[in-house]
Amino acid sequence: MSFKKGLFLLYLPLFVSMLEFSLGLLEAAQEKGSAQETWERTVRAGKNEGQVVVYIDTYEAVLPAFHKAFPEIQVVGVPGRGSELVPRIMAERRSGKYVADLCICGSTTPYRLLYLGKALEPIRPALILPEVLDESKWWEGRHFYMDPENAYIFIFVGNADSGRTIAYNTKLVSAKEFKSYWDFVNPKWKGKITSRDPTVPGEIGASLRFFYYNPELGPEYLRKLFGEMNVTLFRGITQGADWLASGKYAFCFFCPDVDVAKTQGLPVDTPPPLKEGAPISSALGSLAFMNNAPHPYAAKVFINWLLSREGQTALQREVNQTKRGTVNSLRIDIPKDDVPPENRRVEGVKYVFTTRPDWMDMKPIDEIIKKALGEAQR
Repeated sequence: MSFKKGLFLLYLPLFVSMLEFSLGLLEAAQEKGSAQETWERTVRAGKNEGQVVVYIDTYEAVLPAFHKAFPEIQVVGVPGRGSELVPRIMAERRSGKYVADLCICGSTTPYRLLYLGKALEPIRPALILPEVLDESKWWEGRHFYMDPENAYIFIFVGNADSGRTIAYNTKLVSAKEFKSYWDFVNPKWKGKITSRDPTVPGEIGASLRFFYYNPELGPEYLRKLFGEMNVTLFRGITQGADWLASGKYAFCFFCPDVDVAKTQGLPVDTPPPLKEGAPISSALGSLAFMNNAPHPYAAKVFINWLLSREGQTALQREVNQTKRGTVNSLRIDIPKDDVPPENRRVEGVKYVFTTRPDWMDMKPIDEIIKKALGEAQR
């Protein structure tokens, strides 16, 4: 073997590595350029459409921030409860009216009506911005979807719901007494618990699914809580917190407005994370893209802006300031100072993400609770 040939063979791997590295840089530059060009074309087309129609539950405070970012696109917000907005969308479509571009509301109703009704366009292909596509910027390093295809209903909120699961009166009990959810169903607390009525569909579904599917709790916990503890149920939004703060009851399960009562100096609080973990809820943070949308390009601009760092920062700030809802974005590259402490995800806590398509059937949970309540009345 000649000296030149030997030298060539010696440095060949280095040359190949350098070539692969250069090609990788070129490919990355081309992809970045392609994404930027696609984004610019989408924005131009969205501006030409001139508006986007968003059916939205509670989080409408974020809409002005989008219009400020894209003043050429008028954002038309249609506010209301998701349980009313989603059926309205389907009724409009049945009559041949395609009004909504996007729906931002809870997860259960969009899944049952919009997804199963085949009224949605997949969101995944609409994600354009590299910072939105980069799943390392999101909790657990991935995107969350409500649908089993992981394509249609994007989940962008992940609230730790330990505060809404249970609260206590600080004058009657000490947080040091509790390490487990089972401690709250000790017979000594019988008759000292109030709970939001679990037979009424609504916000507490996530917490009920947490109890039911948690292997350390399960159906037996729900049977014991509602069948043996002589729980007093309430339906009014403020009733549970009022009873808890007055000392009428020591504990309140699924109690809204406890955080408000606490800021008012009332003797209520939530326990630290317990050994069985805590539920993570999407709250009202799901995003669905309607098929046959009247403004598809403006909708794509809104989707990418909302899921960007700028959009999620604005969402957290604006909604949490209004006190009309709570948002803890699933993006992990934004500050969390404006998220209420009880809704922040804490490092080292075992969380159960309750917004899953295979957990949406509440019938088995409802049956257990209704049977337990019936036995308790007898």
